[in-house]
Amino acid sequence: MSETVYHIPALLPQVIDGLKINPSGIYVDVTYGGGGHSRAIVERLDAEGHHYGFDQDIDAVNRAMNDERFTMVYSNFRYMKNFMRYHGCLGKVDGILGDLGVSFHHFDDPERGFSFRWEGRLDMRMNQKARRDASYVINHYSEEALANVFYLYGELKQSRRMAAAIVKARAKQEITTVEQLLEVTKPMINPKQEKKELAQLFQALRIEVNDEITVLKSLLTQSLEVLKPGGRLAIITYHSLEDRLVKNFMKTGNIEGKENKDFYGRNLSPLRLINSKPIVPDEAEIASNPRSRSAKLRIAELI
Repeated sequence: MSETVYHIPALLPQVIDGLKINPSGIYVDVTYGGGGHSRAIVERLDAEGHHYGFDQDIDAVNRAMNDERFTMVYSNFRYMKNFMRYHGCLGKVDGILGDLGVSFHHFDDPERGFSFRWEGRLDMRMNQKARRDASYVINHYSEEALANVFYLYGELKQSRRMAAAIVKARAKQEITTVEQLLEVTKPMINPKQEKKELAQLFQALRIEVNDEITVLKSLLTQSLEVLKPGGRLAIITYHSLEDRLVKNFMKTGNIEGKENKDFYGRNLSPLRLINSKPIVPDEAEIASNPRSRSAKLRIAELI
C-alpha cells in the first residue's frame, strides 16, 4: 500500500518551514503514521542528522522507512522522554512534531472500528495489544461516565440521553459492533447533522479508548526536557479540546495554562510562540485532503 493511500500528511510545507530544519540536527515525530512528515524531515538531514519516529500501531511500524538517518520506536509517545534518554538525546533535540490526526488507513479499515461508515467490531485501539477497546467502554462504563466522555470529548449536547439509551440497550444485549451502536444512538442524532454528530460520537470514544488527552499532556510537559534551547515544538490538532490545551501550554509553559510573570509583568514561560495564530490549510490542500479541513498547526520554541 502506498503512502498516499495510507495517509496524506497535513500542512506538510508549513510543518517543515516551522521546524526550521537543521541538517545535522535531531528530530522526533511522535506520530509517524504513514511517514509523510518524517520522510520530508529525513530528506533535509545530512549524515550527522538523525530522526526518530514513534508509533504504537504495528501497521505503521511495519511500513517504517529504511534509512540510516532514521530510527523507528515502537511505542506510545507518552514514553518519549525515556527513549530519548536511552538514545542519548535528552535535552539535545532540535524539533518535535506531533500530528494528532487519525490516518486514512485507520478510518478505512472496517476491522479497526474507527468509522461509522463501515460495519465491524467496536475497537478503536491504536495499540492492538491494549486491553481496553471501544466495546469495553460502551459495555462497562457507568451511565454518568459515558455521558462525560460524550460531552467532554465529543461536545455532544445529547450526551446524557445517549448514555441512558446505551445502558438500557446493553442490559438486554452487549453492544459490540458499529451497527449496534448506531442503532441505539441514531434516534438522538439530528438528521440534518447526522455525519457531524456521529463523527463527534466516534471521536469521543477514540479519545477515551486511547487516553489521548492524558498522553498529549505528557508529551507537552516532556517536550521541555527533550528539546534543547532553540528547539521547536510543532503540534497539529483537529478538535477544540486538543487545540485549547496546546495553545495554553505553548503560551504559558504549563498544562494548567497559568501565566507566570516577573515583577515587571513579563511572561516567564519557557516557550516562545512562533505563530500567534494557528496555521490552517488553504483551499487547495482541503480539496486534495478533505480530512485536513479542521487541522490547526501551532509552533513554539524553547527559550
